Amino acid sequence: MQDILAKTKDIKLVIFDVDGVLTDGSIIIGDDGEEYKAFHSRDGHGMKLLQYTGVEIAIITGRTSKVVEYRMTSLGVNHLYQGQKIKLPAFKELIERLGLTPEQCAYVGDDWVDLSIMKQVGLAITVNDADEIMKEHAHWVTPANGGKGAARQVCELIMKGQGTLQDQIERHF
Repeated sequence: MQDILAKTKDIKLVIFDVDGVLTDGSIIIGDDGEEYKAFHSRDGHGMKLLQYTGVEIAIITGRTSKVVEYRMTSLGVNHLYQGQKIKLPAFKELIERLGLTPEQCAYVGDDWVDLSIMKQVGLAITVNDADEIMKEHAHWVTPANGGKGAARQVCELIMKGQGTLQDQIERHF
């Protein structure tokens, strides 16, 4: 675990996939064609806490959904890339715009479309219920499944490694 915590030290940006990471992967579509997703409240709180420490949050997702835009806006996430069937160009554009290196980034994905970015970043993470190939390419696998608190675990891991977790806990006393 110490080697994983060491990898968090220089992380300035955490990028999350949505379906299977921030959600359990279910895509619910109503009779009217409207898409619905369920997000875990603790994941959102963790993302807000991590941003409070100065670490940027971004989303790169293959699908396009109004509910994702709404949720990310409510969390203060300013870097949202939807409809990215091939995700690597969005990643490269994002880090160039932010002036970061791939080593300063963590990426959380759950399926093969995420591998191109996971192979580039300083900290590659996947969720517990991800495909086995993803686990083989990850530096760390969350104890929780996607959509069930995994993003919160990622945020807490990075805050712990960067020495900001205790400050965030104490803000709530």
